[in-house]
Amino acid sequence: MRVIGIDPGLRNLGWGVIEVAGSRLSHVANGIIHSEGADLAARLLSLHAALTRIFAEHAPDAAAVEQTFVNKDGAGTLKLGQARGVAMLVPAQAGLAVGEYAPNAVKKAVVGVGHADKAQIAHMVRYQLPGVDLAGPDAADALAIAICHAHHLQSAGRLAAALKGAA
Repeated sequence: MRVIGIDPGLRNLGWGVIEVAGSRLSHVANGIIHSEGADLAARLLSLHAALTRIFAEHAPDAAAVEQTFVNKDGAGTLKLGQARGVAMLVPAQAGLAVGEYAPNAVKKAVVGVGHADKAQIAHMVRYQLPGVDLAGPDAADALAIAICHAHHLQSAGRLAAALKGAA
């Protein structure tokens, strides 16, 4: 199964694709989409087009997006929310359900603590995906989101199997 993680951002949208085979995770690809355009609509369109190409190239089976955190800048949070909308739209257009995870949940799943910094996240992504060449911090975060989603999918699968066996 291929899982894509998306770290939404209006200027820099991180993405990462992993392959899940049982409990084994392997890196497929990662990168950062840099939006283009003079206004918000053009930037959102460029994010959509680039992410659509990534979906066509890597054909993920599952998708996850980081939830938006609210900060002191309301206008910035709103713009980030619009980029997040694009990050959720593209998987939905591909027919995928989208997992949503709070930043602290992703950090806890990958690093073991909910308040890890970017360097710790990148280190643990490299540890869990040996040989990965990270395109940058946003791509590392996206791969962490994919890893978090893979763990949740595996847990849900084990629970479903246990319930089926008990029935």
